[in-house]
Amino acid sequence: MKSVRFSRFGDPEVLEIVELPDPDAGPGQVRIVVRAAGVNAGDWKKRAGLMDEGLPQTLGYEAAGVVDEVGEGVTDVVVGDRVTGLSARGGAQAELAVLSHWTTLPAFVGFAEAAALPTALETAARGLDRLGVSTGSLLLVNGASGSVGSTAVQLAVARGARVIGTASAANHAYLRTLGAEPVAYGADLVRDVRALAPGGVDRALDVAGRGALPALIDLAGGPEHVVTLADFPGAQEHRVTFSRGDDGRALYALAELGALIGTGHLTLPRVHAFPLAEVAQAHRAGETGRATGKIVLVND
Repeated sequence: MKSVRFSRFGDPEVLEIVELPDPDAGPGQVRIVVRAAGVNAGDWKKRAGLMDEGLPQTLGYEAAGVVDEVGEGVTDVVVGDRVTGLSARGGAQAELAVLSHWTTLPAFVGFAEAAALPTALETAARGLDRLGVSTGSLLLVNGASGSVGSTAVQLAVARGARVIGTASAANHAYLRTLGAEPVAYGADLVRDVRALAPGGVDRALDVAGRGALPALIDLAGGPEHVVTLADFPGAQEHRVTFSRGDDGRALYALAELGALIGTGHLTLPRVHAFPLAEVAQAHRAGETGRATGKIVLVND
């Protein structure tokens, strides 16, 4: 099968499309013919040598496609089912991928949109769980228009929370469609949020970083009411919880995907699709912020 791989760290040019042996589904796993695979910030951090030291490396932990092999003990899907999910093995940016967690797709959900959902859904749900967001909560999401932030907004609204979200002015109308009250990034964040919520907020979820933790702590009434998914150094400095998944994952959220979409509580994400062979261009678009929506790689 064809797969994305790099054998040295560096710029996007180090990414290659190589032939690798077909993987097999183990017990409790399924193998899919990949129709689309998600690309995340962690991919270009890995490529740049900022995360994992080993070489060579393959990329990709989320994908959507058609089941073509079912492992021992799997009873909820059969060969031919359309699914999206997460791969514990990685290497999902390929023609074939083995999924460890999955959910079947409603017929109206395309593969590109489906591949953009698993990581964002799990990450957003985990952040909200760490904060205890529920009915009546007043939540501030810093970085509310990206794939994880917009998912967090929608999940929080579905839980009955009031949500204020930060984004650039160009994305304020989009946030309103998701049920959030938008405010701008920047030095006036505390003032602008207090204009909407004079007493501050109950909880704050930091998806974007950008040095916003002191402002979020001020607005939420203390570091214990803030979780960051993006700022590890800031979390250490300000005694804020940093969640990257090793504190437990919210994998239950994947099983709820179909119901969330079907009830209108989760809209399909905006995607920017590239052919698998153009993975280097996809990385450039993601790193420079030129992509409009979640980046996915597609196989025709």
